Amino acid sequence: MYEITVLPMPDDFEGEVVATLVSRRAETLSRRAVLYLHGFTDYFFQDHLAEHYVQRGIDFYALDLRKYGRSLLPHQTRGLVRSVTEYFPEIDEAVRVIRRDHDELTVNAHSTGGLIAPLWADRVRGRGLVQGLVLNSPFFDLNVPTPLRLAADLLKTPLSYTRRALPLGSSNVYGRTLHRSEQGEWDYDLELKPLGGFSVHAMWLAAIRRAQRRLHAGLSVDVPVLVLASTIGLRVRDFVPEARSADIVLDPRQIARWSTAIGPHVTCVRIPDGVHDLVLSAEPARKQVFSELDRWMNTYIHQGRAPAHPAHPAHQGNENSP
Repeated sequence: MYEITVLPMPDDFEGEVVATLVSRRAETLSRRAVLYLHGFTDYFFQDHLAEHYVQRGIDFYALDLRKYGRSLLPHQTRGLVRSVTEYFPEIDEAVRVIRRDHDELTVNAHSTGGLIAPLWADRVRGRGLVQGLVLNSPFFDLNVPTPLRLAADLLKTPLSYTRRALPLGSSNVYGRTLHRSEQGEWDYDLELKPLGGFSVHAMWLAAIRRAQRRLHAGLSVDVPVLVLASTIGLRVRDFVPEARSADIVLDPRQIARWSTAIGPHVTCVRIPDGVHDLVLSAEPARKQVFSELDRWMNTYIHQGRAPAHPAHPAHQGNENSP
């Protein structure tokens, strides 16, 4: 069973803001927890990811960030922020809620969430709030030709502070590889995660590039980090069968390159045939993702920590599915 908690946030430049914390407890009383952060054009729907954790006695939480998923309000522009630091207050609040009942917290983040998470962890280092990071295909660089990357770095003019959408076009290839109505095996809300993605705004892209440059300059995250990426990156505009077994959003070589900029203790694992969201890969790759995750957590996170406590009455929730 899932519980939903709305986290009111201070107003931003578009007005009212909320974030949404989704939680699912393990069958036994646990002092261990995971907080999941989604990517761009995304929200939490990966029920099998939650199931993986709770079966191992770890309470699962997922944060639908402001302007995404369950947190999107009618007056808001999807995903639009001026800086990725605008997400820090809702992460802070989610962590505050989780830490009331848990001694161990791992942040599991995907894509854009995988860029936000190490920047947040660097900010709170030394406070013991988080014991590890798992980054699933983190958005460490732009997967575009060099001229376009340089053009993105020029977004330091007033254009970068407007809500103007950039004329970049869109592709539904990645969505088609995932959703069961097309070539995929997953079911999710196409209103919250459209096949063709969200519009890219100058303000958002400028914020992402500032965050990426900050990471490239080097962070000092003081907990173990697991970075997961596909072995293969592929640029396509139209669907091809190979899109089902490669990252067609980001370049895994860039992810591997920049992973060492996070901190002194980073493990980088490449997953054969993995798609961009590795936990949505075909079953053989997906099984390897979870195997690597378990091995890493047992080695670096759970070692020397107390196991789950004896069984307790079932937690009550208000949703049966994410």
